[in-house]
Amino acid sequence: MRGLVVLLCVWGLLGCAKSDDELRTLMQEEIARASSKSLITNAQVVGPYNPAVKVGNFLFVSGQIGISQETAELVGNDIESQTRQAMTNLMSLLTEVGFDSTDVVQCSVFLTDIKDFPRMNLIYGGFFAENNYPARSTVEVSNLPRNAKVEIAAIAFKSKF
Repeated sequence: MRGLVVLLCVWGLLGCAKSDDELRTLMQEEIARASSKSLITNAQVVGPYNPAVKVGNFLFVSGQIGISQETAELVGNDIESQTRQAMTNLMSLLTEVGFDSTDVVQCSVFLTDIKDFPRMNLIYGGFFAENNYPARSTVEVSNLPRNAKVEIAAIAFKSKF
């Protein structure tokens, strides 16, 4: 947004703008676009929250566990199948609103047993292009909804739509 403000100011100084009204309109449109908020609601959830919220060019994806979207049950009792399903759920939410794994800038991973980290990490890494991994934090927690072994949340950013 700051870049747009600088661009608009330079544009006006160079005499490219037709009027102050035109600059004002461009700024209002940019602010409206950046502050628009939409809710993504068509996924299985385990409580009173939205699976994802898009604000401007950001997408905030709620923590995903290994629930099958068809059966609403955990896909298995092992870390690999639950990680794969949690990541599949996350990627489906991204795709639904025009994002993909290259747009993910940060993930938070919650494990009920930190010893599962190497096996979770192997599956998790396969969902991102090599050398294009997002920032990530991983912590061990005492419990997760439905006794899941892993939960993964994400923040994505898309510069242009």
